[in-house]
Amino acid sequence: MKVYVLLAEGFETIEALTPIDVMKRAAIEVETVAVADCKRVVSSHGIVVVEADMLLSDADLSDGDALILPGGNPGYVNLATSAAVGDIVGRYYDEGRIVAAICGAPTVLAARGIACGRRITAHSSVREQLSAYDCVGGDVVVDGNLITGAGAGVSVAFSLAVLRALTDDETCRRVASGMEVGI
Repeated sequence: MKVYVLLAEGFETIEALTPIDVMKRAAIEVETVAVADCKRVVSSHGIVVVEADMLLSDADLSDGDALILPGGNPGYVNLATSAAVGDIVGRYYDEGRIVAAICGAPTVLAARGIACGRRITAHSSVREQLSAYDCVGGDVVVDGNLITGAGAGVSVAFSLAVLRALTDDETCRRVASGMEVGI
């Protein structure tokens, strides 16, 4: 299994790093991908600087099983305005691979008309931009190969939902138990 986490300047720290942590605990390979032209990506509050594994412009993400899109402001805006991000998200979705977007990142789908009509959740501040979707609210929504989360506060539940889609219940229970999270 392989997961790619797309990082744009201004990503939400917990929404990017929690899925990385959860996947690593399950021995899933995770690679971070900088969307801009520099591997050094700064989080939304300037708290964390991540040196991404690769640049999207140089990457071949064809071997991935899942794509994770963290929110954060202006991170989700930077993701949504990138044609390259839209292309890879559309390809993953159309091929039935996992596309997981949290907080404001479901706007990336809306920017490209990807997965219209599907059930999703998102941060309350962006829900009006998601009129083409069945925005049901709630913490985490799984609709086929599309996984969405409401925001930073549900990062662990969101990450475990991605893990569950990629692996089995036993792996999820083991990882959740190791983190002292009940599932």
